[in-house]
Amino acid sequence: MKNLIFTLVALMIIPLTVPAQDTFSIVAVDTITGEVGSAGASCLDNSAIAGGAIIISDIIPGRGAIHTQSYWHPTNQANAHQRMLEGLSPAEIIEWLENNDIQNQPERRQYGIVDFDEAGSARSAAFTGEDCFDWKGHHTGVNYSIQGNILLGQAIIDSIEARFLSQEGSLADKLMAALQGANVVGADTRCAPEGVSSLSAFLRVAHTDDDPDSLYLDLNVPETPYGVEPIDELQLLYDEWLNWVGQSDQKMELKLLEIFPNPANQWINYQHGLTDIRNAEIQLMDLQGRVLKSEPVKALKGKINIETFSAGVYIVALKQNDRILASRRVYLSL
Repeated sequence: MKNLIFTLVALMIIPLTVPAQDTFSIVAVDTITGEVGSAGASCLDNSAIAGGAIIISDIIPGRGAIHTQSYWHPTNQANAHQRMLEGLSPAEIIEWLENNDIQNQPERRQYGIVDFDEAGSARSAAFTGEDCFDWKGHHTGVNYSIQGNILLGQAIIDSIEARFLSQEGSLADKLMAALQGANVVGADTRCAPEGVSSLSAFLRVAHTDDDPDSLYLDLNVPETPYGVEPIDELQLLYDEWLNWVGQSDQKMELKLLEIFPNPANQWINYQHGLTDIRNAEIQLMDLQGRVLKSEPVKALKGKINIETFSAGVYIVALKQNDRILASRRVYLSL
């Protein structure tokens, strides 16, 4: 299948503003299993920002999930993450963000947050700034928050919510169904001329004991060929993942690309899961998707010299035949 990624994405923290808006998304928790989930899509793809819509997703296993969208800024996301670690509720985090926006422009932002309180009960909150692009809005329930902007209309949010609530099965099943609720041409109105809902889509679920950098389910479609619906591609990827996981009684995950150490200093070591390395490359990119360094893959393991790069957050990507197969975020320290 084309343009399908199994990817692990960590929180990114560098001074960068994305001068555009991510579109429709949902965060949710399962009070029975303790799972935390995050899903969304946007008319931004890998050509606009590395990884596409997944940039908005921040999951803290066993605790909650945060989506910071509309003029996404890494500092606002990092601040929200820290407030959750400190124990603030979703409503308190949003109030804090409104009062401490990094650019003093909270009216441009949109947030959706859900978590577990100390007793294990779910709680949620959302915020839609008045300067987000129409249609804009959000719906919240006890264990979920759905938000979107630049939408065809309120019906998109309503459909996402209806699919989420009516779908039986796991939290992952519910989140995938929720995204299908927005599988409408022009759901993100910028994508209407291409005949699709969006250009990138993701689905992520964490078990309570997951490492934040290695989630139980972490699927991303960062881009698709012209006219190909990313939510349909994500559905194919999810179905494939379900079939694959069903072959084992143990928790499993595909590991096309592993990197270490992280944070890194002078070298990034990598290991990949390709059986055929023809036309394969390992790339270092910035968060805008610009390739800073590219080297051919010559063996199962390798390393990238990064001593000339400044501290910050970068992307290590495994590419083959001009397609990104997997990517990881890496912190470079001085």
